[in-house]
Amino acid sequence: MIRYSYAGITLGLISLAIPLRAANRPHAGTEHQGKVVWTNDDLDKLHDLDDEEPTATPAPAAYLRTQDPDWYAARATNLRGELRSRQAQLHQYQQALDDARTLKNSTGGIDLVAEDFAITPEAGIAILERRVRETQSELEALEDLARRNGIAPGTLRGQ
Repeated sequence: MIRYSYAGITLGLISLAIPLRAANRPHAGTEHQGKVVWTNDDLDKLHDLDDEEPTATPAPAAYLRTQDPDWYAARATNLRGELRSRQAQLHQYQQALDDARTLKNSTGGIDLVAEDFAITPEAGIAILERRVRETQSELEALEDLARRNGIAPGTLRGQ
């Protein structure tokens, strides 16, 4: 118990001594405050600095991907590949349904574990057609954006 009281008293004395010591020292930035005597040479140097015009350096242009033809070409290539894949998936689904309706032996099947599972075959076709339309609209939006930004149409076709 006595140890704790000694520790408390010691910390109290230290906390009182710190502000007293700081009050006796000069504050930062006030050590060299005084009068400055300017000479004619100093004034001439100031006038020379005023006469110099700062050279304006052009700021580097920010990269805008909507102005980059290579970005459009890469994005259009990706969208066209996705569109072909979705159209092929829709065709395979329709072919599997046609084979099942005519009782043919089909080599493919309908993926019942896919992210958009349809209860009826017609619902499955509707889902796949929706995916195709979404991809086509993304590609059309990209073409519209390219047209508004002055990108040549052949750039999107990889020409």
